[in-house]
Amino acid sequence: MKLFFALFTALTLSTAVIAQPGTEKTPLETARGFMRTGDFDNAILILKRAIQSDPNNIDIQKDLVMSYYYKRDYANALEGAKALLDRDDADVVSYQIGGNVYKALEQVKEADKMYRKGLKKFPQSGPLYSEYGEMLWSSKNYSAIDYWEKGIQVDPSYSGNYYNAALYYFYTKEKVWNLIYGEIFVNMESLSTRGTAMKELLLKGYKEKLFEDIDLMKGQEKNKSDFARAFLATMAKQNLMLSKGVNVETLTAIRTKFLLEWYKENAAKFPFRLFDEQRLLLREGLFEAYNQWLFGAAENLAAYDSWTKTHAEQYEKLDKFFRNRVFKMPAGQYYQK
Repeated sequence: MKLFFALFTALTLSTAVIAQPGTEKTPLETARGFMRTGDFDNAILILKRAIQSDPNNIDIQKDLVMSYYYKRDYANALEGAKALLDRDDADVVSYQIGGNVYKALEQVKEADKMYRKGLKKFPQSGPLYSEYGEMLWSSKNYSAIDYWEKGIQVDPSYSGNYYNAALYYFYTKEKVWNLIYGEIFVNMESLSTRGTAMKELLLKGYKEKLFEDIDLMKGQEKNKSDFARAFLATMAKQNLMLSKGVNVETLTAIRTKFLLEWYKENAAKFPFRLFDEQRLLLREGLFEAYNQWLFGAAENLAAYDSWTKTHAEQYEKLDKFFRNRVFKMPAGQYYQK
């Protein structure tokens, strides 16, 4: 359902851009107005009439399937989804819509075939890897992580695969990628409820996983990622700073020292956008504020609120920094094995 709201929001925003004041609305715009208010019967009425006049219009067809889905008329939604996916011009969104209809009907085998077909047609689609992995995970098929990893590799600017992979690794013995992917996701979706929940898991990951043993390499003997091993080795040098436990202050100090060490020894071999962002914040005098933003509320909300008031200037500068940038991971910085 979250996907459909996201798709619907994108579609209605595009409609708002197209529609001009004083001009007559198109049937698609009218139908989307009904969809926004939850009047799916009228949306379906308008869209069915519109598709008779313009049977090749894929946007009308997609909105019709979505309207049936919202109405929970899954029989008609399925019929429409099949027709949609039979089109030569079926796009990624068409496969996302089809996937959600199949999942609503618990037709797992059909959904599996559909996702595989979609990924064969769109092998660079992060959303399809993410949603196919979610379907596999719901069936306790742990190969889901392979699809989330592939999604990160081929479409690094899409946030959903980082979220799913981070959650997966939080419940394994893995010590690195839960933290890396989780922090990337938080930077991509800083204002979402999922982003807030991920911050809590990040703090937990540092406390209960990364620094649980004095030897950070313990249990990582089979880790084949040179990046991950370099990360652990650099973090291990900061072990002496843990005498006061893991909190926002110690994490800020540890992560500061980590960055200085990393750029001396590993940055040339492993260029990485997340660490570049952290180093920029450090140079701008905002790294403390960033770590407070990342871990503070999860550790102690009252203390974090107090910090933002006593460090109002830093907090405002960090907020301005966030508002003036869109965080994306570039291609070519995938180091997982």
